[in-house]
Amino acid sequence: MQDDDSLGSRLAAIRQKRGYLLPHHGLLALGGPGLLEAYDALYSALALEQRVLSRHDHEFVWLAVLLAVDEALATHHVAKFQKAGGTLAEVEDALAISATTIGWSAWSFAGRFWRPHLPELDAHAAYLAAFRRASGQTPLRLAHLAGAAIHTCRQAWDGLAVQIQAGYADGIVEDELAEALTLTMFSGSVPNFVEGAGVWRELISQGRVPASPRFQAWATVPGQGGFDEAAGVDGQKP
Repeated sequence: MQDDDSLGSRLAAIRQKRGYLLPHHGLLALGGPGLLEAYDALYSALALEQRVLSRHDHEFVWLAVLLAVDEALATHHVAKFQKAGGTLAEVEDALAISATTIGWSAWSFAGRFWRPHLPELDAHAAYLAAFRRASGQTPLRLAHLAGAAIHTCRQAWDGLAVQIQAGYADGIVEDELAEALTLTMFSGSVPNFVEGAGVWRELISQGRVPASPRFQAWATVPGQGGFDEAAGVDGQKP
């Protein structure tokens, strides 16, 4: 059992690094100090360390993630976006991009059930046209990163496939997409991130996107189906 001074020092270090505290920090400090250290290391690598995306683009995608899941706890990312040079006009673009992407289910529904009545309807093309309009002044590569993260958070796997394919056509950078998807791990959940990675991998393995050799190498590694595949169990959902 740790004393009050130890608890206080752990929480003070978290506050100093992040500029704030949340209730679960104290709970982890009390019930699992080692877990708190591992959690903080993961969060720091995910949210605080510079990777591929600029701080501006990183925080733009994070805003989209928060909008996708109605996350009210992490409003500090609004301030972080502004600190990175983000403007109100760009926030408005993020809102429009997010609202359009969240509405993917309407295009998906129409594509599945209205084709007999509207054989000329290309629901995927209609979605992408609306998405591009909603992007406003935001570069399409960044808008696609935000859209892919939103689909992942919302388990819209067919939408994610469409978004990734369109992203390749519009010149996204694969390492940037990889970083954008990792931002779904906290607010959007690790299982959703796992599934999203699987959607991208399947697109590559099926030759539906022109992946680079590095990402093709990832996609072709066998045995990435989890426990059910390893155990020889049919894990398909009914």
